Amino acid sequence: MSPTRRGVLLLGATVLAAGCGRGDRALSPTCGMAQLIGPSLIQEQLKRLPYLLSAAPRGLPGLLPARVAGTAQQSTVTVAYRAQRLAMAYQGADFPPYPSDSSVYALLVVDDSTQRAQGVLLYEGRRPPPTYPQLGTVTGGDRSVPLYGVRVDWASVSNPRCPLLGAPAAGPR
Repeated sequence: MSPTRRGVLLLGATVLAAGCGRGDRALSPTCGMAQLIGPSLIQEQLKRLPYLLSAAPRGLPGLLPARVAGTAQQSTVTVAYRAQRLAMAYQGADFPPYPSDSSVYALLVVDDSTQRAQGVLLYEGRRPPPTYPQLGTVTGGDRSVPLYGVRVDWASVSNPRCPLLGAPAAGPR
């Protein structure tokens, strides 16, 4: 098992333990599991080429929910376009540090039934191959990471009682 996977599992156990016995639904064991399983399912979808986005979507709202996969901290990204590519800025202090230039990337998650962007997940791990279409970048502080896009069946990866990326994103402008 890779050190990253062990870290995610350890974090998941911590989230689950913290959620037991509290009245806050977001800290329940079910939500803790959803926060770990959802990002993993989305990351697996990235391996299915028909579900990759080949171009940056147009008409995204100016702000989307964001989260570093495996963490409970919710954040946002501001959305802008530069020369047909997305230029997102992460709003939060938990932008992942990376030991090499190939160990962090971001995924724009789009619901395949509504074509609505749900938000952005940041992953610490091996980036997709260089042949995958890059939609743009996500910047946090002085670091930028590549942004890829993937379509998913949102209802199967996000629990409505504790949504993976917070409240649903607004529709296209």
